[in-house]
Amino acid sequence: MKEEKERFEQIDGKLFPGQTYSDALLKPLFELQKHHLFCAMLAVHRAHTIMLAEQSIIQDAEAEQILQAIEEISNMDSAAFTYDAAYEDLFFLLESKLSEKIGDESAGNMHIGKSRNDMGEAMYRIVLREHLQATIGLAKKLAATLLSQAEDHVETIMPAHTHTQPAQPTTLGHYFVAIYDGLYRDIERLERARRTVNQSPMGAAAITTTGFPISRERMVSLLDFEGLIENSYDAIGASDYLLEAAQSLISLMTNIGRWVQELLRMASKEVGLLRVSDAYVQISSIMPQKRNPVSLEHSRSLASSAIAEGLAVLHMIHNTPYGDINDTEDDLQPHLYMGFEKADRVLKMLNAVMITMEFKKERAYQQASANMITITELADVLARDFDIPFRQAHRKAAFVAKNADALQKELVDIPLELVNEWLKEVSLSEGDWQAIIDPGVFIERRSITGGPNPDTVREMIAKRKY
Repeated sequence: MKEEKERFEQIDGKLFPGQTYSDALLKPLFELQKHHLFCAMLAVHRAHTIMLAEQSIIQDAEAEQILQAIEEISNMDSAAFTYDAAYEDLFFLLESKLSEKIGDESAGNMHIGKSRNDMGEAMYRIVLREHLQATIGLAKKLAATLLSQAEDHVETIMPAHTHTQPAQPTTLGHYFVAIYDGLYRDIERLERARRTVNQSPMGAAAITTTGFPISRERMVSLLDFEGLIENSYDAIGASDYLLEAAQSLISLMTNIGRWVQELLRMASKEVGLLRVSDAYVQISSIMPQKRNPVSLEHSRSLASSAIAEGLAVLHMIHNTPYGDINDTEDDLQPHLYMGFEKADRVLKMLNAVMITMEFKKERAYQQASANMITITELADVLARDFDIPFRQAHRKAAFVAKNADALQKELVDIPLELVNEWLKEVSLSEGDWQAIIDPGVFIERRSITGGPNPDTVREMIAKRKY
């Protein structure tokens, strides 16, 4: 084993960083930092330098020199920044680039009262707030599309399902307002997460602030944060902003995935209610009759993948110590960035599908007239108009449904005389029966707050639009 160790150390090295450490960890992290954090890092350097000058901690002339060098670096081709084992990470490489331009002393003075700890937390928050804001914007676009479609379909009758079975008649507008409301609650969760994320840790330094007279409050405004994380230990040690962002992502994609699954069911040939635009379907390589709604399938799978990224964040933080640790830093952050990027793709795709979809109104009405799904109204009529106790009325309605099913007939096919025979002491009029079996009447009568009555749905839409 000793000889094996010596051979390995000859190749890998004995001093930091070993070749394996560089290849397996430092180099990949450098590339991630360059891709995700470069602009945020320069923004923090810029703001901190301005604050140092304003607080008379460094001279204005030196601050101008530092800011000019930062601007020059921000305009450099990213290809100029490549991993070098001489520098642990992008932070130290940038400092070396600044040193080349303004000298070691000024490049070092730029870091007075600042640590990689508070700077890193600030960078993560800056990047994450932008991802959250982009996702919020796309979610709001999809929400507006759903509300517009709801407005167009307040009178489009369709079956509602419970336990995946036909249950009662409703309208497509009523359904779309429902999923709009769920989406908007997720938007509110995203907005709360953004507010939690968008708080400044700057000035906490390593963990206990600094002896220099910096202004933490000024850094809030310079970096467009909404507030200050007052306790410096909290600023460095907390991870709840990551958890809240991840949880809002998980909730958004979980809830969207559920109604995407519904859309796929509606788009199946057997159900035949939803036609996805030709722009978003693909044909089979061997079955020319196929119209595969793969845009919805990809949306579902990407949503699941985004959820997995969010769950990775929760798992990486779970049972970690409170404080500055690598578990919440460069290894974790890309899971959030990738999760929100996937969520954005889902939102863009679904918005396109929903804007261009066609809904088969006649087929939906036929399905809303089948499977005896207006039978609830029979129980209601018996209780409301004939003063029969509701549980007894329910049993009578169930008896009618059972007999109709035994005859393999729909309610519309059962003559009134036979219905009255089944009901015994109750005698419905032809008008009573026709209203009971009409899904349009069923919907019209459900006009209380939140119901599918078209005017009620229009009121809901109006409230949500203004």
